[in-house]
Amino acid sequence: MKINTSRIHSRIEALAKVGKTSDGGSRRIALTDDDKAGRDLLISWMEKTGLDIKIDQLGNIFGTLKGKNSGSPVMMGSHIDTVGNGGHLDGCYGVISGLEVIATYVDHNEVPEHDLCVAIFTNEEGVRFQPDMLGSLVYAGGMSVGEAHEIVSTDGKTLLEELIRTKYLGHMECGSIITHAYIELHIEQGPVLENNNTFIGVVEGVQGISWHSITFKGQSNHAGTTPMNMRKDAAYAASKLVVAVREITEEIGVGQVGTVGVITPKPNLINVVPGEVQMTVDLRNIDEEKLKAAEFLLKEVIDYICIEEGVKVEIEQLVRFEPVVFDEKIVELIADTAEENGYFYTRLNSGAGHDAQMMARICPAAMIFVPSRDGISHNPREYTATELLDAGAEVLLKAIQKIDQGDINTNAS
Repeated sequence: MKINTSRIHSRIEALAKVGKTSDGGSRRIALTDDDKAGRDLLISWMEKTGLDIKIDQLGNIFGTLKGKNSGSPVMMGSHIDTVGNGGHLDGCYGVISGLEVIATYVDHNEVPEHDLCVAIFTNEEGVRFQPDMLGSLVYAGGMSVGEAHEIVSTDGKTLLEELIRTKYLGHMECGSIITHAYIELHIEQGPVLENNNTFIGVVEGVQGISWHSITFKGQSNHAGTTPMNMRKDAAYAASKLVVAVREITEEIGVGQVGTVGVITPKPNLINVVPGEVQMTVDLRNIDEEKLKAAEFLLKEVIDYICIEEGVKVEIEQLVRFEPVVFDEKIVELIADTAEENGYFYTRLNSGAGHDAQMMARICPAAMIFVPSRDGISHNPREYTATELLDAGAEVLLKAIQKIDQGDINTNAS
C-alpha cells in the first residue's frame, strides 16, 4: 500500500483556506467560528472515507475504521486549532496524514486487524482556553470534564458555552475509547532535523513544562520627581527577573530552557514609574529533577528581587506537566521503519508540548517528526518541503501496519 500524497497536500491546502490571514497564515483559535469550519471540513472527509465518527464531551473528534478484531484501536491524530497567526502544518499535518493512512486501507480494500482511528483534540494550543493540550488532558484523565467545562476563555466565554454554540458538545464519555497504541506525526517546530540533514525525527520524549504568571507590585509615581533611590519600580524588578531566567538556564545547564513571553506594565505610560508588571515565565526540561531545580531557583530569585527593590509579588502556577518518555518499543519500531524505507533519522526529544504526551499516560505512545525549514513554527512562514511531508506520512503508514499486525507487544490493556 502506498500513501496518496497528492490527497494529503490538497487537503492541507484546503484546510489552510479556513481562517486564512492576510499574510497567508492560519487563524483557527479553539472553538471559534473558523475552528468550527475546519472541524466541519475534516468531518466531511472522514465521512467520505466511510469512518464511524464520534464526538466526546470535550469536543474531541474520533473517526474510526472497523478492523477484524474491533475494540481497542490503533490511534493517530493531533489538532487543527492554531495560535493567533500560525502556519498550515502545526497539528493539521498529523490529523490529515492519520486520515490518509486510514484512507489508504480503504482505497486498497484492506481490513486492518485492529480498529484504526484518527483523533482531533480540542484546544491543543491553549490560546483561548488554558491549559493547552486541554482535550487530550481531559481524555487521559488529567482533569475532570466538569472542571474543563468551567474554564473561561480570554474573551469571557466558558468552554461549555462554546462547545454548545459550535455544536461540538458530544455525548461520548471522555476516555471511553481504550486505545491499543497512539502515534502522532508532527512537524518538528525546531531546527535540529534540518541541521542534521535528516528526513525523520524519532521522538523519544517530551520536555516537562512549567508556566508561571508573576505580578510585581510596586508604586506608580512621577517619572521626573521621584528619586531613583526612592522608587518601587515594578518594571525594574521585572527586568531583573528577565535576566535571572537566562542565568537560571545557564546554571542548570544543557537541556534547560527558559522564556519570558509576556511583560505587561501598568499604567504603561512614558512618564510614569510602573506600579505593576504582569509577566510570564516558561521553564522546560526533559529531566524532572532539573526542572524542579529551575523552579526552585526561580522562586528564590523572585524573593530576592522583592527584598532588594521593595516590591511585592503574586505568583500563579499556570501549567505544570512532567516530562514524558515515550514507549521504547514503538520508538524502536519507528526508527527501524525509517531505516527500512531508506530515510535518515535522528533521535530527539520534543521541546514543544503535544497531545501525545497526554495519551502516553493511558497507552503506549510515540511521535514522528519531519523537519521544519529554519526551525520556524507558530508563524505564517512555517514550511516543510513536500518530499519530507511525504516521507513522514509513509513512515507513519508502515509503522501503523506493523503495530496493527502485532509486530510488537504494546502491553495495551
